[in-house]
Amino acid sequence: MSNDAIVILREDHKEVRALFREFQRKDVTQARKGQIVKKVIELLTVHTYIENEVMYPEVRRLLPDLEDDVLESYEEHHVADVLVMELSTMQPSDERFDAKTTVLIESVTHHMDEEESDWFPKVREGLGRTQLRELGEQLLAAKERAPRSPAQPSALKKAVDAVVS
Repeated sequence: MSNDAIVILREDHKEVRALFREFQRKDVTQARKGQIVKKVIELLTVHTYIENEVMYPEVRRLLPDLEDDVLESYEEHHVADVLVMELSTMQPSDERFDAKTTVLIESVTHHMDEEESDWFPKVREGLGRTQLRELGEQLLAAKERAPRSPAQPSALKKAVDAVVS
């Protein structure tokens, strides 16, 4: 895989989108939906961590004109974090499990679409290949230390701190 930061983030998006599509299939069982949501929670927890810890702060520093985009992304992550926290305590048989997952899918899909069509091109244009590769290496290192569950204190604290600061 490429070490380009945008390529890494797009690969994460691709994996999450595939799970979203599977969840939305008509023939998927509730048990499978539970497994899918568990994996989505893990992937989104890691992904938001690496963006909040590495990508967004560096883009804010290197490309100050993108400040508003970064702040909006933090807020979209916050919404996803709240839904992920709630889903992590639910069972697939809970009345609002499917509805809450559907809202998560809609919110995260909007966020990914916006990043891919608007934000990533601006970042690619503003940063050179070397900077994107260095950022990618930082993202990969952050993935190694990232929490895998919103129940891990560092995941929630980092998400809240990112929004507050």
